[in-house]
Amino acid sequence: MTTPVLSVRNLNIDYVGAETDFHAVKDVSFDIAPGEFFGLAGESGCGKSTIAFAVSRLHRPPALIRTGSEILVEGRNVLELSDDELRKFRWREVAMVFQSAMNSLNPVLTIEAQFYDVLRAHGPIGRAEARARATELLKLVDIAPERLDSYPHQCSGGMRQRIVIAICLALNPKLLIMDEPTTALDVVVQREILQRIDVLRKKLGFAVLFITHDLGLMVQVCDRIGIMLEGELVEVNEAQTIYRQPQHPYTRKLWASMPKLRGEQTRVEASS
Repeated sequence: MTTPVLSVRNLNIDYVGAETDFHAVKDVSFDIAPGEFFGLAGESGCGKSTIAFAVSRLHRPPALIRTGSEILVEGRNVLELSDDELRKFRWREVAMVFQSAMNSLNPVLTIEAQFYDVLRAHGPIGRAEARARATELLKLVDIAPERLDSYPHQCSGGMRQRIVIAICLALNPKLLIMDEPTTALDVVVQREILQRIDVLRKKLGFAVLFITHDLGLMVQVCDRIGIMLEGELVEVNEAQTIYRQPQHPYTRKLWASMPKLRGEQTRVEASS
């Protein structure tokens, strides 16, 4: 059997407070196969982004991963990596497109300089070689190489989003985490970006962990989908099964909460 690119086992994460602790992620386990497009859906505050930050070891206090949790990337436990190992691990093994990714770019540096920073941080590279690599990456996301000399404010929202994705692919990661990557974009640009990601995934062979509360968008692009509710992973299944035959009551309520263009409108009761 092929080793999963990501294997999360019994993941428990608390947010530690002065008086009480909040149990944000509750005994979550799932696998992502090499090249798989895996979705994690659920309402705001259910723990999706907390899991994403934990996979990249980007969580900060008061977040605390409990003893007994495991996050394995191709069999290696990320929670046991040293600081030096983490620096090599991030971007090379796992890269992350953050929420509001358009704002992740440094406003006072050119696009070329931001590619160069990433490439230089992971090995010796000259300016000419870095520019050639950046040109290649921009072409992958359908952006003209001339944009390397632009500043972020000179690019549209969709272009900035694609530039961030190109930077994340600079070191050929095995897993790309996308945390609400298209929230601030209109539906046409959302679809274009996700279609481009799917083409690149098939071409380059990386897996995707796609996080959103938009189940309708997710079912169009994902191979499998996991449904989160109050920190728990309540259902994992093939995308079409989640769409046509959802098993958990909360999954059915998520679908029912989506506005219908035709037919009778019904009231949806809140989750208990």
